[in-house]
Amino acid sequence: MGSGAADVDPPLVAAVRAGDTDLARSLLLEDDGPEMLDFAFCLAVGTYSGALAQMLLDHGADPSRCEAEALLPLREAVASGSPALCEALLDGRVRNTYSKSELLDMRDLARRWHETGVETELRRLTGSQGTLVRTRVQDDEYYSVDEYALGARTVRDGHAAILTRLEELLGIRTSFQELMARALNHGQDHTAWGNATILLAHRRDQETWAAAAALRTHPEPARRLFGAEVLRLTHLLDDSDEDAFVGPALDLFIDWSTEEGDVTVLTEVLVALGDHADPRADAALVGYAGPPDARVRCAVARGLSSWPEPPAFSDDVRETLLVLMTDTDAVVRQSACLTVAVSRDRDLVFADAMAALLDDADRRVQLVAVYGLALHDDERCVSGADRLPSAPPGTPHEHELDAVWRYERRRDSR
Repeated sequence: MGSGAADVDPPLVAAVRAGDTDLARSLLLEDDGPEMLDFAFCLAVGTYSGALAQMLLDHGADPSRCEAEALLPLREAVASGSPALCEALLDGRVRNTYSKSELLDMRDLARRWHETGVETELRRLTGSQGTLVRTRVQDDEYYSVDEYALGARTVRDGHAAILTRLEELLGIRTSFQELMARALNHGQDHTAWGNATILLAHRRDQETWAAAAALRTHPEPARRLFGAEVLRLTHLLDDSDEDAFVGPALDLFIDWSTEEGDVTVLTEVLVALGDHADPRADAALVGYAGPPDARVRCAVARGLSSWPEPPAFSDDVRETLLVLMTDTDAVVRQSACLTVAVSRDRDLVFADAMAALLDDADRRVQLVAVYGLALHDDERCVSGADRLPSAPPGTPHEHELDAVWRYERRRDSR
């Protein structure tokens, strides 16, 4: 499969070769067969496109069907600093092809890059004292990293996350303090932070819980934020019947919400409260529907969706959602509308509030209003969908509009 005029690439391969994530995502909805997926996966890895490689894995690509020489050596992936790329090569179907000694070497390589620093290591390897260009880039679907370019060489700064992942695969229990230090070198949206909090949350032991809870009173907001996220994920990711931390988490976050002064940390605490289907969590959330920061109001709007809620919201929750549906911030309006849309509370006041958003200035708010009216079996979803502005070019399929089609089928069958 070439790229010349006489040998045109299939669309999926062309999208991967061009690094077009959105186009590849759309094309993956079509069934091109496993061979095409596997070839595209090898190409994505070979071009250092970790996010595309992860996407292809999610859609069925099998790295074990790739020729060994077609896959990028793990050493090159580790040195690249892309956690997404390393994760693709550490997929469970090919992980056993690496010996323990090789994984230990890769751990040492990741540690050297992490401890030395990307800039220092890049200058050592290239011998260049030229201008270093630093750019924030998306590494996978959820997290970003910094990318450093020096001359013709480019390296990402995800080595701390790669180190954490390799230690986990090797059965090495890294201390809470060390994982936190790696995270705090970066921001909350960095892969190093995400890998650390998720790994600690999966431990679900009293030692980790106590270490995270102790950060609640730390004077540095970043450490409080780290602790709050570990505690939130400990409960959220626990799918066991016991869920031993659900009660302690709810009590802790209710108290924490009353004393937290940093907006970013408070938002994390409110998001954590939204993970609890409990009237006490709702009561705590309602009290934060009015602060000036939109992030806080958005956390309230989303948190009140509380999972298997009763058929109707409480009066306080209902009033809060109606107010948030008219918020000055479009994301808050959209979040509140979505909460109402997927709820089982079918009070006409909600349908009317969603209908009022069909003329909202923000298209995403309009779309969610159409979706909600369809779920609530309200005929106004049809006219709302008809007058919805055209989606911007490149917009993925909007599943919300499928709800309108399903509503029309239900209506016509009746």
